[in-house]
Amino acid sequence: MSTSSVKAVPADMHTVTPHLVVAGAAAAIDFYTKAFGAAEILRIPGPDGKLMHGAVKIGDSRVMLVDEMPDWKCLGPLALGGSAVTIHLSVEDVDAFIAKAVEAGATLKMPAADMFWGDRYGMVTDPFGHTWSVATHIKDMTPAEMAEAAKNACCGESPH
Repeated sequence: MSTSSVKAVPADMHTVTPHLVVAGAAAAIDFYTKAFGAAEILRIPGPDGKLMHGAVKIGDSRVMLVDEMPDWKCLGPLALGGSAVTIHLSVEDVDAFIAKAVEAGATLKMPAADMFWGDRYGMVTDPFGHTWSVATHIKDMTPAEMAEAAKNACCGESPH
């Protein structure tokens, strides 16, 4: 056990933080600032000018970024042909947030709509290939209420 006063999880971090690989991390920081209202935290360029590390803050959370580095097999979703990961954002006004993101260059993947679990929810894909789900919570529901609403929303019970 360490007796150091250094915190294992810094006060300005969460225990889970997305770390995005992008082709053009500096441009991604600029995009997230414009589209998502992110605050830039830092950029650490390598000798070739690519970012070895970058970070922004969206709401109360950090997102770390790094440029693609093919020699290290560090590739973003555009080079990989997509990503199996969706990053979720909880926001005050999903409709305004999505409109701003699309205006800044995101692609609308799913328009915002009221969902069975109590959120107004939509999705966008940023110019770097990362998909972001965005939601505003509009109704508190119990797990039983969500399960019942899911039956109606999804054409019956799951066969599993």
